[in-house]
Amino acid sequence: MIAADTSAMVAYLSQRADGSDLDLIAGALANAELALPPIVLTELLSSRSSDRLLDTDLTQIPLLEIREGYWARSGQARRLLLLRGLKAKTADALIAQACIDNDVALITRDKDFRHFAKHCGLKLA
Repeated sequence: MIAADTSAMVAYLSQRADGSDLDLIAGALANAELALPPIVLTELLSSRSSDRLLDTDLTQIPLLEIREGYWARSGQARRLLLLRGLKAKTADALIAQACIDNDVALITRDKDFRHFAKHCGLKLA
């Protein structure tokens, strides 16, 4: 199992970009190994800018499980990064923690996740 964040999924669905991350998503989808952190599904479905998102049944992609204590751990991870003077958006903390809790790597184009990898245990694909 592997997860993708919003930036990688938007790039994949737009078909206007290329990269190894998009190959990873295509392979994971083909092998039924892709999962989404729940907030990624919310972000994708609420996007006003991508017509292709509406043509793709994103709800068929499994969601990562939200485990007990998730919300507190997300906040603690974000606080840890903020105290170090690092950028840590709330949505990114939620995405990172879902991946950490489910022990899956994250496919992303967003460099801010490197802080979660370095300090919080997030695996990046």
